Amino acid sequence: MISMRYFADRQRQNRRQIHWPNRWQITVLATAAALVAGCTAASTPASNAAAHAGAAGAAASAASQEVSAGSAPIGPPAGHQPAVPPSRTPVSNGTDTGTTAPHCAHPAPDWDQVTTKTTEHTKATEGYASVDSALAGTTVDLYISTPAKSFRVDAYRMGYYGPGPQACAVWRSSPFNGGVQPAAVIVGKVHESTAPWRRSLTVPTAGWQPGNYLLRIDGGTPAQRSFIPLTIRSASFAGRVVLVMPDTTWQAYNTWGGYSLYFGPDHRSADRSRIVSFDRPYGYGRGAADFIDDDLPLVTLAESLGIPLGYATDVDLQRDPAAFRQARAIISVGHDEYYSPTMRDALTRARDAGVNLGFLGANDIYRKIRFADSAIGANRRIINYKDATDPIGVPSLVTTQWPDPPSNDPESSLTGVAYRCASDTFYPIVVADAGNWLFAGTGVRDGTALPGIAGHEFDGVNLAKPMPHPLEVLFHSPARCKGRATHQDSTYYTTPSGAGVLDVGAYFWTCAIANTCRIPIEPASTRIITQVTANFLWAAAAGPLGRAHPAKDTVRAFYPKPTWPRWR
Repeated sequence: MISMRYFADRQRQNRRQIHWPNRWQITVLATAAALVAGCTAASTPASNAAAHAGAAGAAASAASQEVSAGSAPIGPPAGHQPAVPPSRTPVSNGTDTGTTAPHCAHPAPDWDQVTTKTTEHTKATEGYASVDSALAGTTVDLYISTPAKSFRVDAYRMGYYGPGPQACAVWRSSPFNGGVQPAAVIVGKVHESTAPWRRSLTVPTAGWQPGNYLLRIDGGTPAQRSFIPLTIRSASFAGRVVLVMPDTTWQAYNTWGGYSLYFGPDHRSADRSRIVSFDRPYGYGRGAADFIDDDLPLVTLAESLGIPLGYATDVDLQRDPAAFRQARAIISVGHDEYYSPTMRDALTRARDAGVNLGFLGANDIYRKIRFADSAIGANRRIINYKDATDPIGVPSLVTTQWPDPPSNDPESSLTGVAYRCASDTFYPIVVADAGNWLFAGTGVRDGTALPGIAGHEFDGVNLAKPMPHPLEVLFHSPARCKGRATHQDSTYYTTPSGAGVLDVGAYFWTCAIANTCRIPIEPASTRIITQVTANFLWAAAAGPLGRAHPAKDTVRAFYPKPTWPRWR
């Protein structure tokens, strides 16, 4: 879900090809270095019941309260140390050995020197891969179109490598002849856009460490370059915190060929695609979709903490749902809106098996999808009608929104909060429970406001919809939706299985870690968001959160009501 103004602004930004020269690297390096310094976090005063009861009133004046950027140093919460001693480079390599990755042999400081304009109206350098994720050792086909006479492909593993570039060069192809491939093909009334291209080359991945990669097509100059994102997934998720890339949502917003799941070429919703395909380049983010600005900051932070990590895309939830039940935690990275029944069921079953969940965005699991195969491979097409015109005759597969008929299954039954609103005003999120363990080391108090973090979209508690209990409200933030006063909420709950579930309910959460959001984020907010995220990841890596950090139900303090149903 998104506002039309946001979508238009996003497209204008893509056309301008705004280049961020390592600004995010500077912020992540600074915060990551502090995180692994082994500092003992200062404890924060515990909130009492009276503070909870008065939180709703205090939130009204929260915009005037500030936190100093020089408060308590960033570090692990008291009594909890990093899994890897600070003297070592704390990068999990994602293999089954649990060891840390070696120092990068080939740092790539110029990895992001890309200015190509990836639109359907220009003959740009662009491409796509035959898979969204692959196991190391398998081959990946690339389909590339470029006006350059020749090109090569460089593969970079993206993440944390200490005080240096956040990209490690792992492979380079030989030169290939360039050439512009055919224009997009648009299929019928569903307006499915595909790039019917011949295969350009095959990439070997033998010896590649699991993680998130950018394959950079290089036609010789920054204007003749573009990215292709690829995840090398972990062979096993057992005992790992799995970072799940939101590939289905990237594809939903992809306008390559003129169509996305939102609009057609004339920006009319009625002309939108009903099916979008992975068999085409990403027409935004320099070919990398939302990965660089929205998702890479979280990946870099997580790798800096020394916890055992796993890597996957959300399509892997569809491919092998049972594999995720062996994880310590599953982290939905960034804006993760589009889920099939199998994907959602995979998270629910994992939670019920004691696997912690983290939703680090907003508007998650709101759109219902189903998959179909393409000529290239399985699960390469995403079907989403958004309304009752979906022609499938199976009610459980109709692709309206999850909260709408015939599904009638709001996302809040899993995430804890429900989608609230898309807004062109970027509201602060306001601390409601400073004594919660997640705020250890932040120096915040109830009423501390973090400007802009709610972002374009935000979630909130909705008593009319199913929600798990006990549900603890962490942020409770005044906002407006369609002219009416409302609130953004971030929540945490625990389950009988021991699993803990965090939903931050704020669109700009992950980009705030590296200050790569579409608006500037204050340093104090960056530090606090980073510390809270690190606290969650450290604790989630240790096992079911409910054992050490059982949730307390505080919903009534913010949304008074005599009774509500107990949903599980």
